[in-house]
Amino acid sequence: MRQRIYNTLSGKKEDFKPRKRGKVHMYVCGPTVYDYSHLGHARAYVAFDVIRRYLEHSGNEVIYVNNLTDVNDKIIKRAEETMDTPESVAERFSDEFFIDMDALGVKRADFYPKVSEHMQEIIGMVAGLIEKGYAYESAGDVYFDTSKAKDYGKLSRQKMGKILAGARVKPNKKKKTQADFALWKNAGENEQKWKSPWGQGRPGWHIECSAMAMKYFGENLDIHAGGQDLVFPHHENEIAQSEAYSGTQFAKYWMHNGFVTVDREKMGKSLGNFFTVREILKKHRPEVVRYFLLSTQYRKPIDFTDKSLAEAKSSLEGIENSLANLKHAITIKQGSKKTKEDKEVLKKVEYHRKQFFAAMGDDFNTREAISSIHQMCTVLNAYLAEKPNNEVLRESLDSFEEFSQILNLFEEKDIDQDEEIIAHLRRLMRELEVKKLKDDYTVSGLMRLVLLEREKARKENNYESSDKIRESLSHMGIVIEDTEEGPRWQLRRT
Repeated sequence: MRQRIYNTLSGKKEDFKPRKRGKVHMYVCGPTVYDYSHLGHARAYVAFDVIRRYLEHSGNEVIYVNNLTDVNDKIIKRAEETMDTPESVAERFSDEFFIDMDALGVKRADFYPKVSEHMQEIIGMVAGLIEKGYAYESAGDVYFDTSKAKDYGKLSRQKMGKILAGARVKPNKKKKTQADFALWKNAGENEQKWKSPWGQGRPGWHIECSAMAMKYFGENLDIHAGGQDLVFPHHENEIAQSEAYSGTQFAKYWMHNGFVTVDREKMGKSLGNFFTVREILKKHRPEVVRYFLLSTQYRKPIDFTDKSLAEAKSSLEGIENSLANLKHAITIKQGSKKTKEDKEVLKKVEYHRKQFFAAMGDDFNTREAISSIHQMCTVLNAYLAEKPNNEVLRESLDSFEEFSQILNLFEEKDIDQDEEIIAHLRRLMRELEVKKLKDDYTVSGLMRLVLLEREKARKENNYESSDKIRESLSHMGIVIEDTEEGPRWQLRRT
């Protein structure tokens, strides 16, 4: 099936043709790990997660790299504020990032390169740019000479005059022109620093991603992605330095997701409308948040409001209820020869299935794709009210399983599973701010609290709640054994 992608570089939709057929190299700019992930992070990583899943579903092998920026001025500042080390701050919020993304159903990347672990590659690339005449040293700093770059500004469609006029930084006498950007920065006494040919220092922001992308993909990659705010200067500068270094095109397709607003205002701490993923997940199921983020095509802006979350919840539950009814009907309805009416229903189901894939093939339009699922549900809801054929139901279920694989929604759950208990346990885990689930003490502490809740219910003869807790834990792979010394728990062996 034809796949169309909007390429920021060309400013139009293009047919997607990876450099090597059936294999996609995809690099997504990751977070600077100095604080909890916010809604803007969630928007980007959920969007590109679905794009990755769809490309894989289409038969491609996708090598997915998502970096972690663990060397940055913001990390240094946070460490000073908390009387901690930059390394400790970066490690802590890297763990927090994974907790939030796992909760949102974002598939783990193949590689999570860290800046601190790629200094050799970064220093080597900076040295190479100096040698090729594209960079210069100035008082311990190294800058990229933008006047030497071919077509500088081609991604953001800006001319050099406009770039210079829009510079928000104070004039820097170390630079030849104010558009030049740092590849290596001289470091002070209490800052993160590494040895280099230019003295103790640390890399500039832009060179980090270029060096790490080339480490895993070589000089060329298929898709480079990130938020719309990264078009300039970050991605513009990545193109300039990477193509100057290699002499060839860096990334074939540049993809950028739209901004998140809150009540139609730009999200920001100073405005008091800044929301972290952790805060949002205390109030809403992760599936609802994921569904909300996918309810708008990834390039379009999305407005976060209480009303929009409530609408997403209602909309998602409508699909989940239809799917639950479909699965239940399969268990009680018998198969028989398909009637004319059965075949008509299958035609409608297949039509909406094709509409789903047509929408995804048109620059991953999840809004229209989800709309086609709702239309399929309308057809099946009416069909279930009649005398449905088991075979028709099973074929319809196959389509839902495809949708689930791509969107990572509508996953199969036990009909008897108590959603409120599961949600309560998830909220409890987040409220305790579990840092590392592999930490036996953290897990044991959490389980003690859960088992105390169960014992309290048993002592109050509330066996319904007690049993629900046990069943819910079992669903999560945790087995409870009641002994004379009290309840014990263990992970189910598979």
